[in-house]
Amino acid sequence: MIVKGIVFDINGTLSDIHTNEWHDDVYRVVGNLLSYQGIVLDPSVVKDLYFRIMKEQRAAIGEHHPEFDAIGIFREIVTQHATDFTRDLPAGKFEQLPRFLAEAYRAASRFRLQLYPGVKDTIRQLHPNYHLAVVTDGQTAYAIPELNAVGLSGYFDPIIVSGDFGYRKPDERLFTAALSAMKLPSEEVVFVGNDRFRDVHGAQKVGMKTVFFKSHHGTHEKEEATPDYIIYAFPELLNAVRFFEEQ
Repeated sequence: MIVKGIVFDINGTLSDIHTNEWHDDVYRVVGNLLSYQGIVLDPSVVKDLYFRIMKEQRAAIGEHHPEFDAIGIFREIVTQHATDFTRDLPAGKFEQLPRFLAEAYRAASRFRLQLYPGVKDTIRQLHPNYHLAVVTDGQTAYAIPELNAVGLSGYFDPIIVSGDFGYRKPDERLFTAALSAMKLPSEEVVFVGNDRFRDVHGAQKVGMKTVFFKSHHGTHEKEEATPDYIIYAFPELLNAVRFFEEQ
């Protein structure tokens, strides 16, 4: 096999992240921030609005694996509850407010963000010889800054994030979008992920070879998704790539 490209999932594959979107302190922080924008809401109301709008978004999309838009959630909250004070904010601030609130929400809900051992060194070794890309579930407002925070900014092109499309993995369109941007056929690309269904099954549907990283995130059992190679520590990916190239 000729390997020219490697595509990665992010959370649970490159980064070890823990978030808790149900923690009440998240909505206390966001509620406090909203109050500085002229929108005074009880934290419990902010929490209810967040999950209700998310549910409405997913239902309206009509996809089998729908994805929500975090910035869109906060845009709707601001639109619904804006006061004269809110509307008198400087135009630039008002325009960026939904993104700022989404970032603050993520920051408040995040309790851990770090790379798995050996990730940075492995990526550095692969980068000169392979076209590296990302296909991940989540939000661009989170994914790009978090890659930068762990020192991986600049290694991946394209970065395909489900929140920009309205559907999640294993939808094959996400994988196809990456292949199209990379200008590579699927038989020359390996996908690396930590979820047998969303990552392995999704990538295999478009003809990619797959490496399953058995981290402590993701689903590890799925009958219809048998990976081509399994690694238990991230640096073992180098062995996996050599294995494919020898086939």
